Amino acid sequence: MTEAIDLCELIERYGDDQKCRNYLEHLRWPHGVRCPECSSEKVSSILKRDQFDCDSCRYQFSVTAGTIFHDTHLPLTKWFLATYLLCQSKKGMSAHQLHRMLKINYRTAWYLFHRIRFAVEQATEPKLSGIVEMDESYVGGRQRCGTRGWNTEDSNKEIVIGIRQRNGDLRFFHAEDAKSGTLGKYIKENVGADVDVMMTDEFPAYPRAMMTAGVHGSKHKTIRHRDRVYVDGDIHTNTVESAFSLLKRGIIGTWHRVSAKHLAAYLDEMTWRFNNRKNPYLLRDTMLKLIHSDKLEYKELVKAA
Repeated sequence: MTEAIDLCELIERYGDDQKCRNYLEHLRWPHGVRCPECSSEKVSSILKRDQFDCDSCRYQFSVTAGTIFHDTHLPLTKWFLATYLLCQSKKGMSAHQLHRMLKINYRTAWYLFHRIRFAVEQATEPKLSGIVEMDESYVGGRQRCGTRGWNTEDSNKEIVIGIRQRNGDLRFFHAEDAKSGTLGKYIKENVGADVDVMMTDEFPAYPRAMMTAGVHGSKHKTIRHRDRVYVDGDIHTNTVESAFSLLKRGIIGTWHRVSAKHLAAYLDEMTWRFNNRKNPYLLRDTMLKLIHSDKLEYKELVKAA
């Protein structure tokens, strides 16, 4: 795949399982088929079974062997369609909608989307640099009476930490709390030492979190939202807040409800799609993640947290 395609082109190019297999073969073995057992290039095709036979170790395998597609009962065409729809839906897509569009049962649609999320969760990203904005937000449930401002001890909402490089990538995290130590850990793990400046609001935990992460003095700038100041020159957190707005529209308008157990997976999906929003090869790159992903068993997905 050399460029972004629309849905009609997708169906034309990958409208049957054989076309899908050919494309997966190209992605998995761009320099020719190799045996997954011994890495030999001496491989023969078994056309009637869509398999290969290794002339060196006699291992027989298919293009889906050892991948997330192995032993799937779902046609590869529906895998391609589901992956495409998830990549192209700016605010995400619900399993109920996929169930209706592809005429598959709801549990299959739910499991399918979670396997795609699991694959992109394993993406490794470079640390953020330049001007970086950070903010925290609270999603899910209803705020209980008496819970105001930053006092979240009586809140049944989940905490999401957002860090975004201005004009760059985004990171979302489901956090246990918004204490300075937790915030400092996320800064250390995701922001490079060469960061020019960190922008935050006046949340009291940020100064100590910055010290913990080694961001000192003029490298930390604050915008005081409580004073109704939202932009002061180039000091603001509007960039990361726009990403939070997209996330909340996804939760309210698309998924409707996200459990605390699976919130991190939805954040990974949103982050992957957001960071690749200008990537014309997004479908290809997502399919590559699926090919090389570990398997996510259904029993693991539904077991109690």
